[in-house]
Amino acid sequence: MSTKLPNRDPSPRDALELELGVELSALLSASRALTERSAAAFHPALQPAAFHIARWLYAYGPAKPSAVAEAVGMDRSSTSHLVGRMKGLGLVESRPDPSDRRAVVLSLSPLGEERVLAALDLRGAVFSARLQGWSDADLQAFTALLRRFNAG
Repeated sequence: MSTKLPNRDPSPRDALELELGVELSALLSASRALTERSAAAFHPALQPAAFHIARWLYAYGPAKPSAVAEAVGMDRSSTSHLVGRMKGLGLVESRPDPSDRRAVVLSLSPLGEERVLAALDLRGAVFSARLQGWSDADLQAFTALLRRFNAG
């Protein structure tokens, strides 16, 4: 037998938290859409996960495929498949690992770096457009509140 909770009007705090949830959902949806656009700018024939790999290599530099897979939260097989496609398109290079000649190290090719920068420039332009007209104080306050929220 199930019990039904009585209907009640949300408290002012509940209403604020619901409103925050709506805004966070909108932010996450917009972020996903922008990631899709950025990934397409990186290379339209690749799935967005490839851009995630490329962005990680751009930020952290050369790494073994297993380290890349772990860092981006993908299984090794999927990472290997995407890296193979990226190598075929000239976006990623692999070299023997100097510390272990049996292993390889992945890095972005010059073309890969160029494409990542173009995709990141697109992201930057979108953020700049959304923040146009915000004061430095608004940006500082928003950043501080997000940092506090993300710290959990």
